[in-house]
Amino acid sequence: MHRLLLLLLITHSTFAQQTQKPPLHGRHWMAITGKPLAATAGAMIFQKGGNAIDAACAMLAATCTMWDVLSWGGETQALIYNPKTKKVIAINALGVAPSGATVAFFKSKGYEFPPEYGPLAAVTPGTPGGLCYMLANYGTLSLKEILQPAIQLAAGYPIEAQTANSIERQKHRIKEWPYSKKILLPHLGEKREAPEPGEIFIQNDLLQTLTKMLEAEQQALKKGKSRKEAIMAAYNRFYTGDIAREFVRGCREQGGLITMDDLARWQPQEEEPLHINYKGIEVYKLQQWTQGPAMLQALNILENFNLKEMGYNSSRYIHTVYQAMNLAFADRDFYYGDPAFSPAQPMQGLLSKAYAQQRAATISFDKNNANTSPGDPYPFEGKTNPYLDILQQRNLAPGNNNSPGFGPAHDIRNSGAAVEADSLYMQRLWAGTTTVEAADEEGWIISITPSGGWIPACIAGNTGVGMSQRMQSFVLDSTLNPFNVVAPGKKPRVTLTPTLAFKNEKPLLCFGVQGGDTQDQNLLQFFLDMVEFDMTVQEATEAANINSNQLWLSLGGTKISDRKPRPGHILLHSNTPDWVRKELRKMGYTLTFDDRTSGPINAIYFDVKHNSMWGGSSNHGEDYGICW
Repeated sequence: MHRLLLLLLITHSTFAQQTQKPPLHGRHWMAITGKPLAATAGAMIFQKGGNAIDAACAMLAATCTMWDVLSWGGETQALIYNPKTKKVIAINALGVAPSGATVAFFKSKGYEFPPEYGPLAAVTPGTPGGLCYMLANYGTLSLKEILQPAIQLAAGYPIEAQTANSIERQKHRIKEWPYSKKILLPHLGEKREAPEPGEIFIQNDLLQTLTKMLEAEQQALKKGKSRKEAIMAAYNRFYTGDIAREFVRGCREQGGLITMDDLARWQPQEEEPLHINYKGIEVYKLQQWTQGPAMLQALNILENFNLKEMGYNSSRYIHTVYQAMNLAFADRDFYYGDPAFSPAQPMQGLLSKAYAQQRAATISFDKNNANTSPGDPYPFEGKTNPYLDILQQRNLAPGNNNSPGFGPAHDIRNSGAAVEADSLYMQRLWAGTTTVEAADEEGWIISITPSGGWIPACIAGNTGVGMSQRMQSFVLDSTLNPFNVVAPGKKPRVTLTPTLAFKNEKPLLCFGVQGGDTQDQNLLQFFLDMVEFDMTVQEATEAANINSNQLWLSLGGTKISDRKPRPGHILLHSNTPDWVRKELRKMGYTLTFDDRTSGPINAIYFDVKHNSMWGGSSNHGEDYGICW
């Protein structure tokens, strides 16, 4: 008991101190994203009179142009709150596997997962289409106004050290692709071939591509087309016009699979989001083509415990959150996939409170369950699980968690195995992206987690557009996940996961984070920090989290061994007290430590009492917010 009281006192004193970054306080608007210049782009649009959607689109365009762990050929996922209809809208602008992307094709090349780099890693680009769709339907300004900051950046901006040094580190791979080499390595043959920090980085090919999109918009307006029709004319030039032809030519020249028909058939989709109620708070996520519902499942499980009584980051709290996350991720790894493909995923069962109670009852409080397996949600929606044979084949049948056989060989999880969390594994676990959060006084709110086309990116011909690498999130083996097997026209199940939360039917939080498979782990804890432990939004973005490695990685490597779970492995903050470490080790955990336990969290809290907004932006990375 004395340890719990001491931990609570430490926690109180820690979060009574001034945060490393100041909180943002805004009355009229707020813009937060992964780069200071990109946040400035959002501020510029707000000052023009644009709404939150306009500003978010400008920030999205700027971050893509600045290669903030993504580029223009990547994917965009968003949640939008429309204050006029009081509805949350889900935007699905994730690309699809191109023609020829089959299991047989990748296996013929010796892969156990699709590749993580190069033209064969590319799904069709989604960000240009997603941006145009959101702007046309929910923004107020023209594409010309929205892209103006990105146009200026493409013409030349002083590149920051983070991106410049990333290019230099990855130059051996960048040199494999002629169009990437031309743009990203301006000093070929010199000791440093990447741009220097602060050097004016010019992207003429991308500048021409963006200019062509604006030309299409302006030509449509001259013909008397509406604002929306003109924006979609720019969209069409990218996906069916001369931009598309050069993109496809450059992709296929370098060995890629994307065709003109693939681009023409693809389109962004507007969907109903998924949501659950956690202690009176409605939490919204994208559908199961993302990992977002895993956070909803974890919240449902954790609702069965008194977390506040356990104490922030006590050993019991850490253990409970770790176990809940593992249960949710075991379901994610087996059941999530593209809902457009048959059969349908059992989301009603997975998100039911009764299923969560059943899963919560399996948690043991004296040790880690190294063999956490998928549950069976089908009975909770009145159906029979069609994949029990696969679960039994893998010895993962629900209720069989302690089976000593637990095969096949590649799936054996032994908590006693001394497997070091090497840097390559952690790089795959933490694989980054960026976030865009924006809100305005009219009530428009948007959370975006875009990604894809990160460095080292393969650029498609003379477009200046880096292609996505999201194909790697598919599986080739149906026994790993029967819903996420690669097929032409199919979306991979991605890690990208924006979030909105509401209380008493009014906006409460808008938040997102970068960091691959850790995204919903960190967002879950950020949310609990605020609603259970009364932290401010800035305190919660900086708070110490834990990360579980007991899941199948979604990114990196081409072999089963690269991705398999590391049961009992946990990342803790370096300031974790000795007694907590000791208690966790007794439970069977393998501990690693860092002073960074979360990717940069960006968030907006809506202060209903004072009719104002609080902004939080993590003290890690280059993320930045501006408000008024």
